[in-house]
Amino acid sequence: MPGDLPNLNDLAIFLVACETKNFSQAGRQLHLSQPAISQTINNLEKHFAAKLFVRQGRSVDLTEVGQALRPMAQELVSAARRVEESVSSLQGEVVGEFEIGCSTASGKYLLPNLIARFRRIFPMVRINVLVTSRDSVLKKLVSGEVAMGISSRLVEHRDLEYKNFFSDEVILIAPSDHRWAGYRQVYPDDLLDEPMILREKSSGTIEVLKAGLLEQDISFDMLNVTMGLGNAEAIEMAVEEGIGVAFISRLAAARGIELGRIVEVEVEGMKLFRKIYLARNQRIPTTLAQSEFWDFVHKSEIEVATQFSSPVLSA
Repeated sequence: MPGDLPNLNDLAIFLVACETKNFSQAGRQLHLSQPAISQTINNLEKHFAAKLFVRQGRSVDLTEVGQALRPMAQELVSAARRVEESVSSLQGEVVGEFEIGCSTASGKYLLPNLIARFRRIFPMVRINVLVTSRDSVLKKLVSGEVAMGISSRLVEHRDLEYKNFFSDEVILIAPSDHRWAGYRQVYPDDLLDEPMILREKSSGTIEVLKAGLLEQDISFDMLNVTMGLGNAEAIEMAVEEGIGVAFISRLAAARGIELGRIVEVEVEGMKLFRKIYLARNQRIPTTLAQSEFWDFVHKSEIEVATQFSSPVLSA
């Protein structure tokens, strides 16, 4: 009927469909059937008397109307959640659900422990971790699609607030049967002819590596790059297989080193570290659960095994 408001649950389903661009995948994420997702979208399209998606085989794309609806739906759903959480907080409870975007290997390794410790104090809070690219994390922070983000890039933006989260060490690893495994130390020039497996050029690891090489009067382009891979875990596995050597986060390398599948090799005169930041959008109102987590990170010290770098959690 004219004047009726759309169902908030339907809008929440619409937002997941926007993110996945696939009704079946949206259904799996929401534990609903694909027909149930399709029916929800059909109901919204009838309500607005407009198509929201263009179906293209198994995938879907937003129409112009759908693109316009998305940020408004996000605002409505977020506001509804804040209302529920605010009412609960008046009763002395910290409840709610929010999402943290993460683009770094260290974030992926550290966040589960941190979230588990937080939930021991606030068991009614659910935190979802979205692993995506660094640029995507920052974009979603600015748009309000995620409440917080973990990133190695500090981008100046009037809406974003940052907190030091972790100091991540980037180390050189080689297969356990590599000729370097015996003496565990090489000179910077030794890197030039060795087959190298690296992250994409836009990654934080590569930025740190480039700076470290320049201090040794070595250009990044001088490296013998044999393969590029999109995440540290895949790189560690490729090194295990003997495809080459690589620079990755110590956290990502820890398990392989412990199992003896790879070894850490020191590069004379090169110590590579990068700062990891926790960020949030100051323009978007925070829920009590989000504020408690932000403060928890500020006050906490992440318990990391001794072979890891020391965390930095002060403001």
